[in-house]
Amino acid sequence: MPSAFSLMPTTRDYYEVLGVPNNASDDDIKRAYRRQAMKYHPDRNPGDSQAEAKFKESAEAYEVLSNRERRSTYDKYGHAGLRGTPGHDFNSMNVEDIFSMFEDIFGGTLGGRSRRRQRGGVPRGYDLETEVEVTLGEVLTGATRDVQFKRLDVCQTCGGDGAKPGTKPLKCATCGGLGQVEQIGFGGMFRMRTSCPSCRGRGEVIAAKCPDCRGSGRVSIKRNLRIKIPPGIHDRQAVRVAGEGEPPSPELNQRGEGIRGDLHVVVRVAAHKTFEREGDDLLIAIPVTFTQAALGAEIELPTLQGTTTLKIPPGTQHGALFRVDGEGLPNLRGPNCGDLVVIVQLIVPRKLSESQKKLLQEYAHVESIEVSGDGQSLWDKIKDAVTGT
Repeated sequence: MPSAFSLMPTTRDYYEVLGVPNNASDDDIKRAYRRQAMKYHPDRNPGDSQAEAKFKESAEAYEVLSNRERRSTYDKYGHAGLRGTPGHDFNSMNVEDIFSMFEDIFGGTLGGRSRRRQRGGVPRGYDLETEVEVTLGEVLTGATRDVQFKRLDVCQTCGGDGAKPGTKPLKCATCGGLGQVEQIGFGGMFRMRTSCPSCRGRGEVIAAKCPDCRGSGRVSIKRNLRIKIPPGIHDRQAVRVAGEGEPPSPELNQRGEGIRGDLHVVVRVAAHKTFEREGDDLLIAIPVTFTQAALGAEIELPTLQGTTTLKIPPGTQHGALFRVDGEGLPNLRGPNCGDLVVIVQLIVPRKLSESQKKLLQEYAHVESIEVSGDGQSLWDKIKDAVTGT
């Protein structure tokens, strides 16, 4: 592969390229780029020029939106504001720059181009990612989900070497089987090694390609798995399923000693109509009347498991907080549970019966509280205060 992409900057909106809103968080931008990079990576789309163009476009969008200063400039001035700024010359952007961004996103996993390897030099394949949704009730108890995803797997027809059955790959004539070529620049002042453009770093070329994988050594398959989601999991946390990712690309796994990546199942927790979550605690707002707050009461509360009761003391104020121990969510890493936090909301009735009015007027009289009884509106009273009448 050449040492640099021939890349013209995209004119499309960067947020549109990654499929995120313009107020997306840093994590959302990183996640969106990760999906795009996995989808359009050249190793997964050999010979597909459109996929390669989208891969480059996604890298350009991420390079800008992942940098707070550049993102701010882009938000204010668009593409014009970035022209000529340092680090934004995509015509000279080195291939290693794009793959280093990809490597950072994937924690060292770059499929066919990983510069980092597992301990002992063993190559590692791509990690994959998918999403599932659970309810707050399932966070309490744990859940299972059936997930379906696609991954590249070793072609069973050719055993992964990409050659037609009965034939074998040939040593690359360009690099002599080394997988790299040496370039000399500036009158011999320096030398640079890059992947061989003929064999793409494999050291071998395929004269007769496998009819099933077309020489790539990998085919796309569907996988179905049942995933256990532990109690107490938080929104956007992931369940890792070891070994359910992709194998290393053939150029890193020529001797069959590589290991698969992992599958990361990102869990999204759906919003609940009654409760809000704060860590392992659940929050609920409970309406109480004036008489309940003043005299005290025993209130029935909903929980994720049923109901419980709460005693509020006389004189409870609006906004007071009470805790019901152990009625929250389980801790993901321990045996403890959070609490149910109850927020008292004092409710004032919009309509009163005549008897209710009379009782409240008597209460106001006892407390020497002035109440409206002359029919004059609040606005009229304000005007009287201003004019002095």
